[in-house]
Amino acid sequence: MNNLNRLLFAVGAMLLVCQGVPVHAQEPVRLTLAEAEKLAVKNNPQLSAAVLDAAASFQIPVEYRAAYLPTLQGNATGVVSQQGSRLAAGGLNNPTVYNRFATGLSLTQMITDFGRTGNLVDMAKLRADAQNQVAEQVRADILLVTGQTYFAVLRAQAVVEVARQTVEARQLVADQVTALAQSKLRSGLDVSFANVNLADAKLLLVQAENTLKSAQAQLAAVLAVPGDTTFVLAEEPLPELVSGRFDNLIQQALTNRPELKGIHLEQRAAEKFVSAEHALNYPNLGILGTAGIVPTGQPQIPDRYGAIGFNLNIPIFNGWLFKARESEAELRAQATHQRANDLENQIARNVRVAYLDDETAYERVGLTEQLLKQSQTAFELAQSRYNFGLSSIVELSQAQLILTSAQIALVGAKYECQAQRLNVDFQIGALK
Repeated sequence: MNNLNRLLFAVGAMLLVCQGVPVHAQEPVRLTLAEAEKLAVKNNPQLSAAVLDAAASFQIPVEYRAAYLPTLQGNATGVVSQQGSRLAAGGLNNPTVYNRFATGLSLTQMITDFGRTGNLVDMAKLRADAQNQVAEQVRADILLVTGQTYFAVLRAQAVVEVARQTVEARQLVADQVTALAQSKLRSGLDVSFANVNLADAKLLLVQAENTLKSAQAQLAAVLAVPGDTTFVLAEEPLPELVSGRFDNLIQQALTNRPELKGIHLEQRAAEKFVSAEHALNYPNLGILGTAGIVPTGQPQIPDRYGAIGFNLNIPIFNGWLFKARESEAELRAQATHQRANDLENQIARNVRVAYLDDETAYERVGLTEQLLKQSQTAFELAQSRYNFGLSSIVELSQAQLILTSAQIALVGAKYECQAQRLNVDFQIGALK
């Protein structure tokens, strides 16, 4: 049956080649951590959306700044009226209506609004800068997740290798014990224990392979590549222990973290908005001008017209609307200030936790190395004792289990140390 399947596959491949369709197996993607980070930043749609939002935010200051520039518009008016008509209702304007057609231009220019527009422009600039920090934060999040997923794949691959070696070692022991039992040198109980240990190792291998597939699928999702992509990842050197005091690291985090920069910019923007809302209480001064021609109309209407004037808008009373708007802006500015304080406290706490976790992970590597060395020695002694008939299969099985656990613990400790270093760099704002 297998030969038939191979033959059918070969025939199908030949037909595809004859039709000009290339046939090749999907090759694994080889990546270093730097290449994975670059690919994730390039492909991740969240970062693209954040960058586009930041670019859109920089257009808002232009919208507010338009109030400084003159507004010019063209007009065309045509009127047909009953002779001698007068407007009796519907508006406060010139009651006389003449037949006419006229075209012209109207110009308006703000002279001053006592700083309201200026404060609105400054507020919009600060908010745009804050949105830019949001994009930087998304970038840092992507780099952190990419690194953690990268090391998760490496860890899963190492565990799979440990599981395979364990299966081979226990298979050898099981074969030896079976042969000895057949020669009446070992009991059936020994064979049962050896087979149980072998089955446990095979189960560990199946679970490890499933974990590896899941980790690779997660990495593929982070990198925005097909989900069935397999990866061959380069090992990264084990980092050194973080140097520096808590205070220095916390100060670095308070200086570099993009979300904290963003909320401080939002706080300054809120203060500018308070000033803009306060300026609503001041007058607004502008000039207006219009000019045009009347190519056709009644004799009473000149063939040209033009006028210029100014308008001073002085707020007197509007039901305390402006006062309420200013109070709302002040309260929201105070709330933003409190959120900034809370974020600083959270960042300081996260830096402390990340530092302690990194220190623990670094120490754990050394301890698990000692554990593995001692476990290897204990296994060799247990195997020698069993071979000489000085101990039971239970002692050997226990030594095998301890050795496998120590090997997996060392693998986990190494990659956990690297992942924790990424977290420290993220917490202090050094992950860029």
